[in-house]
Amino acid sequence: MTDFERTRAMFDLPKGIVYLDGNSLGPLPRAATDAVARVMRDEWGHELIRAWNTCGWMAQPLALGDRIGRLIGAPPGTVAVGDTLSIKVYQALASALRLRPGRRVILSDSGNFPSDLYMAQGLIGLLGDRELRTPAPEDVAAAINEDVAVVMLTEVDYRTGRRHDMPALTARAHAAGALIIWDLAHSAGAVPVDVAGGNADFAVGCTYKYLNGGPGSPAFIYLGPSVADQARPALAGWLGHDAPFAFDPDYRPAGGVARMRVGTPPILAYAALSAALDVWDEVDMADLRARSIELSERFIAEVEARCPDLELASPRDPHARGSQVSFRFADGYAAMQALIARGVIGDFRAPDIMRFGFTPLYLTEAEVVRGAEVLEEVIRDRLYDRPEHRRVEAVT
Repeated sequence: MTDFERTRAMFDLPKGIVYLDGNSLGPLPRAATDAVARVMRDEWGHELIRAWNTCGWMAQPLALGDRIGRLIGAPPGTVAVGDTLSIKVYQALASALRLRPGRRVILSDSGNFPSDLYMAQGLIGLLGDRELRTPAPEDVAAAINEDVAVVMLTEVDYRTGRRHDMPALTARAHAAGALIIWDLAHSAGAVPVDVAGGNADFAVGCTYKYLNGGPGSPAFIYLGPSVADQARPALAGWLGHDAPFAFDPDYRPAGGVARMRVGTPPILAYAALSAALDVWDEVDMADLRARSIELSERFIAEVEARCPDLELASPRDPHARGSQVSFRFADGYAAMQALIARGVIGDFRAPDIMRFGFTPLYLTEAEVVRGAEVLEEVIRDRLYDRPEHRRVEAVT
Protein backbone atom coordinates (compact mmCIF):
# COMPACT_ATOMS: atom_id res chain seq x y z
CA MET A 1 0.00 0.00 0.00
CA THR A 2 1.28 3.46 -0.90
CA ASP A 3 2.62 5.48 2.04
CA PHE A 4 1.40 9.01 1.27
CA GLU A 5 3.07 10.47 4.36
CA ARG A 6 6.36 9.31 2.88
CA THR A 7 5.65 10.75 -0.56
CA ARG A 8 4.57 14.05 1.02
CA ALA A 9 7.98 14.28 2.70
CA MET A 10 9.59 14.07 -0.75
CA PHE A 11 8.28 17.53 -1.70
CA ASP A 12 9.43 20.99 -0.68
CA LEU A 13 6.09 22.50 0.35
CA PRO A 14 5.87 26.12 1.56
CA LYS A 15 4.80 26.29 5.17
CA GLY A 16 1.25 27.52 5.73
CA ILE A 17 0.13 26.99 2.13
CA VAL A 18 -2.72 24.70 1.10
CA TYR A 19 -1.79 23.77 -2.45
CA LEU A 20 -4.77 22.78 -4.59
CA ASP A 21 -3.20 23.62 -7.94
CA GLY A 22 -1.00 20.61 -8.68
CA ASN A 23 -3.23 20.01 -11.69
CA SER A 24 -1.65 23.13 -13.20
CA LEU A 25 1.91 23.06 -11.82
CA GLY A 26 3.18 20.41 -9.45
CA PRO A 27 5.32 21.48 -6.46
CA LEU A 28 9.09 21.08 -6.22
CA PRO A 29 10.36 17.57 -5.43
CA ARG A 30 13.10 17.93 -2.84
CA ALA A 31 15.52 15.81 -4.86
CA ALA A 32 15.16 17.95 -8.00
CA THR A 33 17.39 20.79 -6.81
CA ASP A 34 20.35 18.53 -6.13
CA ALA A 35 19.69 16.51 -9.30
CA VAL A 36 19.87 19.57 -11.52
CA ALA A 37 22.93 20.88 -9.67
CA ARG A 38 24.67 17.53 -10.05
CA VAL A 39 24.03 17.40 -13.80
CA MET A 40 25.27 20.97 -14.17
CA ARG A 41 28.37 20.43 -12.07
CA ASP A 42 29.43 16.83 -12.71
CA GLU A 43 28.07 16.16 -16.18
CA TRP A 44 27.90 19.44 -18.12
CA GLY A 45 30.64 21.07 -16.03
CA HIS A 46 33.14 18.19 -16.02
CA GLU A 47 32.33 16.17 -19.09
CA LEU A 48 31.36 19.02 -21.40
CA ILE A 49 30.18 17.71 -24.78
CA ARG A 50 31.47 14.25 -23.93
CA ALA A 51 28.48 13.86 -21.63
CA TRP A 52 26.23 13.02 -24.58
CA ASN A 53 28.05 9.69 -24.60
CA THR A 54 29.60 9.30 -21.16
CA CYS A 55 26.48 10.31 -19.23
CA GLY A 56 23.89 8.79 -21.53
CA TRP A 57 22.23 12.05 -22.46
CA MET A 58 21.15 10.87 -25.91
CA ALA A 59 19.27 7.89 -24.45
CA GLN A 60 17.18 9.96 -22.06
CA PRO A 61 14.15 10.70 -24.31
CA LEU A 62 13.30 7.00 -24.45
CA ALA A 63 14.56 6.09 -20.96
CA LEU A 64 12.32 8.72 -19.36
CA GLY A 65 9.58 7.67 -21.76
CA ASP A 66 9.65 4.16 -20.30
CA ARG A 67 9.27 5.55 -16.79
CA ILE A 68 6.24 7.59 -17.82
CA GLY A 69 4.97 4.63 -19.81
CA ARG A 70 4.55 2.66 -16.59
CA LEU A 71 2.08 5.29 -15.38
CA ILE A 72 -0.03 5.31 -18.55
CA GLY A 73 -0.07 1.62 -19.43
CA ALA A 74 2.43 1.87 -22.28
CA PRO A 75 4.91 -0.94 -23.02
CA PRO A 76 8.66 -0.20 -22.96
CA GLY A 77 9.94 1.53 -26.06
CA THR A 78 6.65 3.19 -27.02
CA VAL A 79 6.96 6.61 -25.30
CA ALA A 80 9.42 9.42 -26.07
CA VAL A 81 9.93 12.58 -23.98
CA GLY A 82 10.85 15.99 -25.38
CA ASP A 83 9.60 19.26 -26.85
CA THR A 84 6.26 20.76 -25.76
CA LEU A 85 2.77 19.32 -25.62
CA SER A 86 1.58 21.51 -28.49
CA ILE A 87 4.38 20.16 -30.68
CA LYS A 88 3.47 16.59 -29.79
CA VAL A 89 -0.20 17.26 -30.57
CA TYR A 90 0.85 18.69 -33.94
CA GLN A 91 3.03 15.68 -34.71
CA ALA A 92 0.33 13.19 -33.80
CA LEU A 93 -2.43 15.03 -35.65
CA ALA A 94 -0.41 15.58 -38.83
CA SER A 95 0.66 11.93 -38.82
CA ALA A 96 -2.90 10.71 -38.32
CA LEU A 97 -4.24 12.84 -41.17
CA ARG A 98 -1.57 11.48 -43.47
CA LEU A 99 -2.58 7.94 -42.57
CA ARG A 100 -6.21 8.65 -43.52
CA PRO A 101 -5.80 10.59 -46.80
CA GLY A 102 -9.34 10.02 -48.05
CA ARG A 103 -10.99 11.61 -45.02
CA ARG A 104 -11.34 15.29 -44.24
CA VAL A 105 -12.76 15.64 -40.70
CA ILE A 106 -10.89 16.17 -37.43
CA LEU A 107 -13.30 15.48 -34.58
CA SER A 108 -12.68 16.96 -31.13
CA ASP A 109 -15.07 18.47 -28.59
CA SER A 110 -16.07 21.91 -27.40
CA GLY A 111 -14.42 21.35 -24.02
CA ASN A 112 -10.97 20.52 -25.39
CA PHE A 113 -7.99 22.61 -24.39
CA PRO A 114 -7.72 25.54 -26.82
CA SER A 115 -4.09 24.82 -27.76
CA ASP A 116 -5.08 21.40 -29.13
CA LEU A 117 -7.78 23.05 -31.22
CA TYR A 118 -5.32 25.72 -32.38
CA MET A 119 -3.00 22.99 -33.64
CA ALA A 120 -5.90 21.55 -35.64
CA GLN A 121 -6.87 24.97 -36.98
CA GLY A 122 -3.26 25.62 -38.01
CA LEU A 123 -3.03 22.35 -39.89
CA ILE A 124 -6.33 23.01 -41.62
CA GLY A 125 -5.04 26.41 -42.69
CA LEU A 126 -1.90 24.80 -44.06
CA LEU A 127 -3.45 21.77 -45.76
CA GLY A 128 -6.82 23.15 -46.78
CA ASP A 129 -9.86 20.96 -47.54
CA ARG A 130 -10.15 19.84 -43.90
CA GLU A 131 -12.83 20.47 -41.30
CA LEU A 132 -12.69 20.64 -37.49
CA ARG A 133 -15.87 19.56 -35.72
CA THR A 134 -16.33 20.21 -31.99
CA PRO A 135 -19.59 18.81 -30.61
CA ALA A 136 -20.32 18.90 -26.90
CA PRO A 137 -18.27 16.30 -25.00
CA GLU A 138 -21.31 14.12 -24.37
CA ASP A 139 -22.11 14.10 -28.10
CA VAL A 140 -18.72 12.94 -29.37
CA ALA A 141 -19.62 9.27 -29.71
CA ALA A 142 -22.63 10.04 -31.91
CA ALA A 143 -20.50 12.32 -34.12
CA ILE A 144 -17.97 9.62 -35.04
CA ASN A 145 -18.68 8.42 -38.58
CA GLU A 146 -16.94 7.44 -41.83
CA ASP A 147 -16.08 11.07 -42.64
CA VAL A 148 -13.77 11.32 -39.64
CA ALA A 149 -10.04 10.86 -40.20
CA VAL A 150 -8.98 11.35 -36.60
CA VAL A 151 -10.64 11.85 -33.23
CA MET A 152 -8.59 14.12 -30.95
CA LEU A 153 -9.72 14.28 -27.32
CA THR A 154 -8.38 15.28 -23.93
CA GLU A 155 -9.34 12.46 -21.58
CA VAL A 156 -10.00 14.76 -18.60
CA ASP A 157 -11.59 18.13 -19.35
CA TYR A 158 -9.33 20.92 -18.15
CA ARG A 159 -12.23 23.07 -16.93
CA THR A 160 -14.69 20.66 -15.37
CA GLY A 161 -12.67 17.49 -14.85
CA ARG A 162 -15.22 15.47 -16.86
CA ARG A 163 -13.61 12.21 -17.99
CA HIS A 164 -14.12 10.60 -21.37
CA ASP A 165 -14.43 6.81 -21.66
CA MET A 166 -11.15 6.06 -23.44
CA PRO A 167 -11.74 2.37 -24.33
CA ALA A 168 -15.31 2.94 -25.54
CA LEU A 169 -14.56 5.98 -27.69
CA THR A 170 -11.39 4.39 -29.07
CA ALA A 171 -13.36 1.31 -30.10
CA ARG A 172 -16.02 3.47 -31.73
CA ALA A 173 -13.41 5.46 -33.66
CA HIS A 174 -11.75 2.29 -34.90
CA ALA A 175 -15.08 0.78 -35.91
CA ALA A 176 -15.63 3.84 -38.12
CA GLY A 177 -12.14 3.50 -39.60
CA ALA A 178 -10.76 6.58 -37.81
CA LEU A 179 -7.61 6.99 -35.74
CA ILE A 180 -7.66 8.49 -32.26
CA ILE A 181 -5.34 10.79 -30.28
CA TRP A 182 -5.64 11.07 -26.51
CA ASP A 183 -4.29 14.09 -24.66
CA LEU A 184 -3.35 12.93 -21.15
CA ALA A 185 -2.33 16.33 -19.73
CA HIS A 186 -4.82 15.97 -16.86
CA SER A 187 -4.65 12.17 -16.69
CA ALA A 188 -1.00 11.14 -16.35
CA GLY A 189 -0.25 10.87 -12.65
CA ALA A 190 -3.86 11.67 -11.76
CA VAL A 191 -5.89 8.61 -12.77
CA PRO A 192 -5.04 5.08 -13.89
CA VAL A 193 -4.51 5.05 -17.67
CA ASP A 194 -4.04 2.07 -19.97
CA VAL A 195 -3.22 3.30 -23.47
CA ALA A 196 -2.18 -0.17 -24.65
CA GLY A 197 -5.14 -1.97 -23.13
CA GLY A 198 -7.43 0.76 -24.46
CA ASN A 199 -5.93 0.36 -27.94
CA ALA A 200 -5.03 4.05 -28.36
CA ASP A 201 -3.26 4.99 -31.59
CA PHE A 202 -1.54 8.11 -30.23
CA ALA A 203 -1.30 9.64 -26.76
CA VAL A 204 0.41 12.84 -25.69
CA GLY A 205 0.81 14.65 -22.41
CA CYS A 206 2.79 17.08 -20.31
CA THR A 207 4.95 16.44 -17.24
CA TYR A 208 4.65 19.65 -15.21
CA LYS A 209 1.21 19.00 -13.72
CA TYR A 210 0.63 15.80 -11.75
CA LEU A 211 4.09 14.43 -12.67
CA ASN A 212 5.78 17.45 -10.98
CA GLY A 213 8.58 17.88 -13.53
CA GLY A 214 8.77 21.67 -13.11
CA PRO A 215 7.57 24.69 -15.10
CA GLY A 216 7.86 24.02 -18.81
CA SER A 217 9.15 20.48 -18.33
CA PRO A 218 9.05 18.44 -21.54
CA ALA A 219 6.07 16.63 -23.02
CA PHE A 220 5.71 13.00 -24.05
CA ILE A 221 4.19 11.08 -26.95
CA TYR A 222 3.06 7.46 -27.28
CA LEU A 223 2.67 5.52 -30.52
CA GLY A 224 0.47 2.44 -30.50
CA PRO A 225 1.38 -0.64 -32.55
CA SER A 226 -1.14 0.31 -35.26
CA VAL A 227 0.90 3.40 -36.20
CA ALA A 228 4.36 2.91 -34.69
CA ASP A 229 6.13 2.19 -37.98
CA GLN A 230 3.74 4.04 -40.27
CA ALA A 231 3.45 7.51 -38.72
CA ARG A 232 5.45 10.15 -40.59
CA PRO A 233 5.99 13.20 -38.36
CA ALA A 234 5.40 16.50 -40.12
CA LEU A 235 8.01 17.98 -37.80
CA ALA A 236 10.79 15.68 -38.97
CA GLY A 237 13.58 16.73 -36.63
CA TRP A 238 17.14 15.52 -36.98
CA LEU A 239 16.94 13.45 -33.79
CA GLY A 240 13.98 11.59 -35.23
CA HIS A 241 16.19 10.43 -38.11
CA ASP A 242 17.21 6.81 -38.24
CA ALA A 243 20.88 7.85 -38.10
CA PRO A 244 21.15 11.46 -36.86
CA PHE A 245 24.93 11.60 -37.01
CA ALA A 246 25.13 10.28 -40.55
CA PHE A 247 23.91 13.77 -41.52
CA ASP A 248 22.02 12.48 -44.55
CA PRO A 249 20.40 15.25 -46.61
CA ASP A 250 17.11 13.30 -46.77
CA TYR A 251 14.92 12.34 -43.82
CA ARG A 252 14.60 8.66 -42.98
CA PRO A 253 12.45 8.02 -39.88
CA ALA A 254 13.81 6.06 -36.96
CA GLY A 255 11.90 2.96 -35.91
CA GLY A 256 8.88 3.32 -33.66
CA VAL A 257 8.38 6.25 -31.33
CA ALA A 258 12.00 7.41 -31.72
CA ARG A 259 10.90 9.06 -34.96
CA MET A 260 8.86 11.51 -32.90
CA ARG A 261 11.96 13.08 -31.42
CA VAL A 262 12.54 16.54 -32.85
CA GLY A 263 15.19 18.77 -31.33
CA THR A 264 18.08 18.51 -28.91
CA PRO A 265 16.98 16.98 -25.58
CA PRO A 266 16.65 19.53 -22.71
CA ILE A 267 19.06 17.82 -20.34
CA LEU A 268 18.64 20.14 -17.35
CA ALA A 269 14.86 19.78 -17.54
CA TYR A 270 15.30 16.02 -17.81
CA ALA A 271 17.29 16.04 -14.57
CA ALA A 272 14.42 17.67 -12.68
CA LEU A 273 11.88 15.38 -14.32
CA SER A 274 13.89 12.28 -13.49
CA ALA A 275 13.99 13.30 -9.82
CA ALA A 276 10.22 13.89 -9.90
CA LEU A 277 9.62 10.45 -11.40
CA ASP A 278 11.59 8.86 -8.55
CA VAL A 279 8.61 9.64 -6.30
CA TRP A 280 6.40 7.46 -8.49
CA ASP A 281 8.55 4.39 -7.90
CA GLU A 282 6.72 4.02 -4.57
CA VAL A 283 3.20 4.73 -5.80
CA ASP A 284 0.43 2.31 -6.74
CA MET A 285 -1.99 4.03 -9.13
CA ALA A 286 -5.01 2.23 -7.66
CA ASP A 287 -4.11 3.56 -4.20
CA LEU A 288 -3.60 7.03 -5.64
CA ARG A 289 -6.98 7.01 -7.36
CA ALA A 290 -8.81 5.80 -4.26
CA ARG A 291 -7.24 8.51 -2.13
CA SER A 292 -7.90 11.16 -4.75
CA ILE A 293 -11.60 10.29 -4.71
CA GLU A 294 -11.68 10.43 -0.91
CA LEU A 295 -10.11 13.89 -0.86
CA SER A 296 -12.23 15.34 -3.66
CA GLU A 297 -15.47 13.94 -2.21
CA ARG A 298 -14.64 15.47 1.16
CA PHE A 299 -13.94 18.82 -0.48
CA ILE A 300 -17.23 18.80 -2.40
CA ALA A 301 -19.19 17.97 0.74
CA GLU A 302 -17.45 20.71 2.72
CA VAL A 303 -17.84 23.39 0.04
CA GLU A 304 -21.48 22.63 -0.69
CA ALA A 305 -22.30 22.79 3.02
CA ARG A 306 -20.43 26.04 3.50
CA CYS A 307 -20.84 27.90 0.18
CA PRO A 308 -24.35 27.52 -1.27
CA ASP A 309 -23.64 30.25 -3.87
CA LEU A 310 -21.14 28.01 -5.61
CA GLU A 311 -22.36 25.53 -8.24
CA LEU A 312 -20.57 22.25 -8.80
CA ALA A 313 -19.30 22.21 -12.41
CA SER A 314 -17.65 18.80 -12.22
CA PRO A 315 -19.50 15.49 -12.57
CA ARG A 316 -21.13 14.36 -9.33
CA ASP A 317 -19.95 10.80 -9.91
CA PRO A 318 -16.26 10.65 -8.87
CA HIS A 319 -15.59 7.92 -11.43
CA ALA A 320 -16.72 10.27 -14.19
CA ARG A 321 -14.13 12.94 -13.38
CA GLY A 322 -10.38 13.18 -13.05
CA SER A 323 -8.50 14.39 -9.98
CA GLN A 324 -9.91 17.90 -9.91
CA VAL A 325 -13.09 19.61 -8.78
CA SER A 326 -14.51 22.79 -10.27
CA PHE A 327 -17.16 25.18 -9.03
CA ARG A 328 -18.93 27.93 -10.95
CA PHE A 329 -19.16 31.39 -9.38
CA ALA A 330 -19.89 34.67 -11.13
CA ASP A 331 -17.06 36.41 -9.26
CA GLY A 332 -14.82 33.36 -9.51
CA TYR A 333 -11.68 35.17 -10.61
CA ALA A 334 -11.74 37.68 -7.76
CA ALA A 335 -12.72 34.99 -5.26
CA MET A 336 -9.77 32.86 -6.32
CA GLN A 337 -7.38 35.79 -5.91
CA ALA A 338 -8.75 36.40 -2.41
CA LEU A 339 -8.34 32.71 -1.63
CA ILE A 340 -4.75 32.69 -2.85
CA ALA A 341 -4.00 35.80 -0.78
CA ARG A 342 -5.06 33.78 2.27
CA GLY A 343 -2.78 30.86 1.53
CA VAL A 344 -5.11 28.50 -0.34
CA ILE A 345 -3.94 28.15 -3.94
CA GLY A 346 -6.25 26.99 -6.71
CA ASP A 347 -6.79 28.61 -10.08
CA PHE A 348 -9.43 30.11 -12.37
CA ARG A 349 -10.56 29.26 -15.88
CA ALA A 350 -12.80 31.58 -17.86
CA PRO A 351 -15.57 32.39 -17.77
CA ASP A 352 -16.51 31.43 -14.20
CA ILE A 353 -14.66 28.28 -13.11
CA MET A 354 -12.86 28.02 -9.78
CA ARG A 355 -10.65 24.95 -10.17
CA PHE A 356 -9.06 22.78 -7.46
CA GLY A 357 -6.67 19.85 -7.93
CA PHE A 358 -6.33 16.87 -5.59
CA THR A 359 -2.91 15.27 -5.47
CA PRO A 360 -2.57 12.60 -2.77
CA LEU A 361 1.22 12.52 -3.12
CA TYR A 362 1.37 15.54 -0.83
CA LEU A 363 -2.15 16.72 0.03
CA THR A 364 -3.80 15.83 3.36
CA GLU A 365 -7.44 15.67 4.41
CA ALA A 366 -6.82 18.40 6.99
CA GLU A 367 -5.61 20.69 4.20
CA VAL A 368 -8.69 19.89 2.13
CA VAL A 369 -10.95 20.91 5.03
CA ARG A 370 -8.88 24.02 5.67
CA GLY A 371 -9.23 25.00 2.02
CA ALA A 372 -13.02 24.77 2.27
CA GLU A 373 -13.02 26.80 5.50
CA VAL A 374 -11.06 29.64 3.92
CA LEU A 375 -13.26 29.53 0.83
CA GLU A 376 -16.30 29.90 3.06
CA GLU A 377 -14.80 33.01 4.66
CA VAL A 378 -14.00 34.51 1.26
CA ILE A 379 -17.51 33.98 -0.09
CA ARG A 380 -19.50 34.69 3.08
CA ASP A 381 -17.70 37.92 3.92
CA ARG A 382 -17.27 39.01 0.27
CA LEU A 383 -13.54 39.28 0.82
CA TYR A 384 -13.10 39.06 -2.94
CA ASP A 385 -14.89 42.38 -3.50
CA ARG A 386 -11.71 44.44 -3.42
CA PRO A 387 -9.87 46.20 -6.28
CA GLU A 388 -6.67 44.20 -5.82
CA HIS A 389 -8.55 40.93 -6.31
CA ARG A 390 -10.31 42.11 -9.46
CA ARG A 391 -7.11 43.18 -11.20
CA VAL A 392 -6.53 40.55 -13.87
CA GLU A 393 -3.01 39.12 -13.89
CA ALA A 394 -1.22 37.70 -16.93
CA VAL A 395 -1.67 34.13 -15.63
CA THR A 396 -5.00 33.16 -14.05
